[in-house]
Amino acid sequence: MEEPQTPVTVTEAAARKILEIRAAENIAPEKFLRLRVVGGGCAGFSYDLYFDDLQPEIDQRFTLNGVEVIVDSMSLMYLMGTELDYHETLQSSGFKFNNPNVKSTCGCGSSFST
Repeated sequence: MEEPQTPVTVTEAAARKILEIRAAENIAPEKFLRLRVVGGGCAGFSYDLYFDDLQPEIDQRFTLNGVEVIVDSMSLMYLMGTELDYHETLQSSGFKFNNPNVKSTCGCGSSFST
């Protein structure tokens, strides 16, 4: 049976890192990973992710590769089809949002416009 499609995805690499951070920082199991888009940054919008235990009724909740994720409805409009990934190289490491809705990004890569 095929799994239902979700508006956002989390790669296995990102899920491993999220669970690693959760364990290292002793984050309570009732906290979700919140993904959101906020206004600001040199290109207009930026991504935000953090652990949160508040889930208003209008938020969407997903279990993605073993990670409980919540997204507010405004952010979901900008995140449709987005993949959260994690890359680690000798020069840098961090989470990367692969968002098909992005028209342009800033030079530092931390903000975007649609």
